[in-house]
Amino acid sequence: MNCNLCPRKCNADRNQKNGYCGAPERLRVARAALHMWEEPCISGNNGSGAVFFSGCTLRCVFCQNHDIAAGLNGKEISTERLRDIFLELQDKKANNINLVTPSHYVPRIAAALDMAKQQGLKIPIVYNTSSYENVDTLKMMDGLTDVYLPDMKYTDSRLSMRYSYARDYFDVAAKALEEMYRQVENPVFADKDTAKQLGIEEDMMIKGIIVRHLCLPGQIEDSKRVLDYVYENYGDAVYISIMNQYTPLDNVKDIPELNRRVTDEEYSELIDYAQNLGIVNGFIQEGTTALESFIPDFGSYEGV
Repeated sequence: MNCNLCPRKCNADRNQKNGYCGAPERLRVARAALHMWEEPCISGNNGSGAVFFSGCTLRCVFCQNHDIAAGLNGKEISTERLRDIFLELQDKKANNINLVTPSHYVPRIAAALDMAKQQGLKIPIVYNTSSYENVDTLKMMDGLTDVYLPDMKYTDSRLSMRYSYARDYFDVAAKALEEMYRQVENPVFADKDTAKQLGIEEDMMIKGIIVRHLCLPGQIEDSKRVLDYVYENYGDAVYISIMNQYTPLDNVKDIPELNRRVTDEEYSELIDYAQNLGIVNGFIQEGTTALESFIPDFGSYEGV
């Protein structure tokens, strides 16, 4: 069957050639390991069980995971092997299963989750996405996803076209976020008894949405519009994570405005704006987070 899982609707027969996402029909995974660098209520002390899928429906020019996002790096595995990976991460005391960039593999992921749950998988499932998602594809994860971890990158179509080759990004992402909220609604965190029952740490998010926004240099006004949209539409029903970890890599050397880090002044201005809006359910980053050391090593196919 030709693939139209994402908004690109490239209609590729991925058994014959890769889709726009760069991915074949068969699962391709680059890393499956405990990941310590998500929000505190996702990683905790034990780590999030992050499964990094190769390929991506966007083509962000500043992507820090370019090697796997372009579909060039990863190991092909079966649905049964993915099931086993989920169970292995649970055995390693992961606080959740964190599906990183999963949309182009949703049917296979859903099948693997169904099998794993029948074999004792009980920790929460996190869907970690750029938000460039088809609503119908997200509906396949209804009842399987506990926590959504979506980006909201831009409101300005000129920026989304220049930096992600997706002029319709905001319209698509807004509809996707609406569907995510329909599925999981308000945030829930694990109390002592629930944490013990699930085998995770206390105070981990077990249901809800954390909307992530990565600040880009020189684009603070659009960042403010992102915060306006999310807070005006969802208020305290979602958490907002405002990130300053943007790192200019070699792939942006010819894009002058992106070839620097976000300044302390820019980030402080955005945090002040969020506080003045009334945002209280959120996360900010402190210190020097814009370091390449935060990018995982994808070369060894750890855990795959």
